[in-house]
Amino acid sequence: MNPDEEGAMPRTAAELLKTTRSELAPDPNANPFVPPVASGRASLETLAVLALEQHHVIPADRRAFVHLAQRAAEEPAAAGFFTMLAEGEELAAERLGAFMVACEVDERRMQAYEPLPGCQAYPAYISWLALNAPPTDAVLAITANFATWGTYCATIAQALRTHYGFTDEACGFFDFFAEPAPALDRQAEAAVQAGLDTGQLDEGRVYAYGRLLQSYEQMFWTSLAGQTRF
Repeated sequence: MNPDEEGAMPRTAAELLKTTRSELAPDPNANPFVPPVASGRASLETLAVLALEQHHVIPADRRAFVHLAQRAAEEPAAAGFFTMLAEGEELAAERLGAFMVACEVDERRMQAYEPLPGCQAYPAYISWLALNAPPTDAVLAITANFATWGTYCATIAQALRTHYGFTDEACGFFDFFAEPAPALDRQAEAAVQAGLDTGQLDEGRVYAYGRLLQSYEQMFWTSLAGQTRF
């Protein structure tokens, strides 16, 4: 799709966000990891690997979002969006500890754990975007990806309670990402609208970034599935 095609009507940020999320959404049946968790077939050890991978993902993403906020200093809406994301990652990190305890991950194992390359490709690409992508383009690509992540987290949180007997505190990490974030959505819309108004947003680049993000997220779940024990 090309927004510059003759006869194409200008779109609002809300419309662009909606279509981008829809067009970049993955096949709902393509995730090989979440269904075994949802049904309670995945082992506690499998959940521990998820916790350990997130222990590496969260701080990496936070630093990338801080850097994007700094790069967007002259784009207040985008800077605000990435600042909110960085603050969210800090809150998520605080909640991850209870999940790790519930998965019987102690400090020794956490320090000795070697991350899976396929799981860390996603945060590595977020860092690439932080260094290379125009901030407004990154806003749209990352927002499109977050919708999928939130859906997976909601499913996992429910499964942890239903099949594994985890407490609300232990599920808090996933609850946090599963909850609607209207303030963040408004900030994303403002950032995208500013990009449209100034002509800085490039939809072609955004879709390239978004497709790679979805591919790396799929790689994350596929790599975890390779560790799944029943």
